[in-house]
Amino acid sequence: MIQLLFTVIFSEMVVVLLLLFKTPLRKLVIMGLDRTKRGRGPFVVKTVAGTVSVVLMSSVYSMVKIQKRWIDEGSINNPTDQVLMVKHQLEATLMGSMLFLALMVDRLHHYIRELRIRRKSMEAIKKQARGFEDGKSSSSEEIKALGEERTAMQAKLKNLESELETKTREVNAAEANQVALRKQSEGFLLEYDRLLSENQHLRSQLQSLDRKLSRSSSKKMD
Repeated sequence: MIQLLFTVIFSEMVVVLLLLFKTPLRKLVIMGLDRTKRGRGPFVVKTVAGTVSVVLMSSVYSMVKIQKRWIDEGSINNPTDQVLMVKHQLEATLMGSMLFLALMVDRLHHYIRELRIRRKSMEAIKKQARGFEDGKSSSSEEIKALGEERTAMQAKLKNLESELETKTREVNAAEANQVALRKQSEGFLLEYDRLLSENQHLRSQLQSLDRKLSRSSSKKMD
């Protein structure tokens, strides 16, 4: 399960990087996400996210139970509990990272699509405003009406520009979050190496305890 979680996390990181930088693959990723959000795609994604959340809560609950047992016994010398605690901690960390990256992918896709829609709207309004300017007649009433329409168009254009600026700031914030997330992922990898070494050490302790127990039982039988 841990290997599967690492594979999913690295895949999500690749998707995030492709969304942040304008490359030919970016359009393919956006098209794939658009198709995923159609039909039964959202239902499947929500189902998977709900299942992962339930498993995450189960891991947290198991860690709380082990911690409570250590408090009741007043000792943490049980190697089996230590191995289980490390395993649950690693799984909970990986599942939380996977859900966070999935949320980032969804938000980046939403912001990119909103920016495209705003740009198209602004271009259409600018073309319409230029058409109004070129087609003005000599009539004073028509000139007045066109002037009012132009003022309304300019106000709408300013609103769209402010919305575009806001969306751009949100995308910049998302890029900053991606940098922080990349550093956090590097920390996760270091933590994973440390947990693996601790796991191997605990396994060796368990094997030595088993050998001691087998020797003790053989001596009692003699």
